[in-house]
Amino acid sequence: MKDTYMQRKEDVKRNWYVIDATDVNLGRLATRVAHILRGKHKATFTPHIDGGDFVIVVNASKVNLTGNKLDKKIYYNHSGYTGGLRERSARVMRDKYPVEMVERAVKGMLPKGRLGRQMYKKLFVYEGNEHPHQAQKPVELKVD
Repeated sequence: MKDTYMQRKEDVKRNWYVIDATDVNLGRLATRVAHILRGKHKATFTPHIDGGDFVIVVNASKVNLTGNKLDKKIYYNHSGYTGGLRERSARVMRDKYPVEMVERAVKGMLPKGRLGRQMYKKLFVYEGNEHPHQAQKPVELKVD
């Protein structure tokens, strides 16, 4: 009888993918990116191993939000001090901090703990169309 295959971290082969976020819904983009970072698209997926690939997201400033989310969705930050709560709408985030907006969406879909932090380090988000990872020869991926 054949045992279940368990991937080892030494045997992981990592690829590079580039995703264009132009006119893609934020949630759909984040789920697709988290899926690839986690390695679930591979037949060798093992839950306790970081077997995912590197992902480059370009044009983060052109990401789409449906409905009234631009005005009604609020992002919160707290400094830890009394009265240190800062609120920003999704419109402000998309205009001024598009990279942080996409990173937060993806990070929320990754596992919590040290494995999730390790996976998150393989994500690279850029506001414009240019990225410095041409030497890795990333493959273009489409998000439906």
